[in-house]
Amino acid sequence: MDKIKEKEKKSEEDLGLKEVHTVWGPVEADVIKSFLQSNGISCLLRGRVVQSVHPFSTDGLGEVKILVPKKDYALAKKLLKNK
Repeated sequence: MDKIKEKEKKSEEDLGLKEVHTVWGPVEADVIKSFLQSNGISCLLRGRVVQSVHPFSTDGLGEVKILVPKKDYALAKKLLKNK
């Protein structure tokens, strides 16, 4: 599992992305994505949601990472803190 996380982290860095927030489900992730996009910040959601089999979060399966371009990280963090 650690090797998978290491590969994900490396690919995020290669794309110039930084994790700004983590949530525990796709609905909350979509709300935050829409909020950031409405403020001019593009973002990418990355997760391991297996909602059709397990519609709940167990052992990190529902974890969704919200990634933004590094140049927008500070603004995104500030917006999420104040929302």
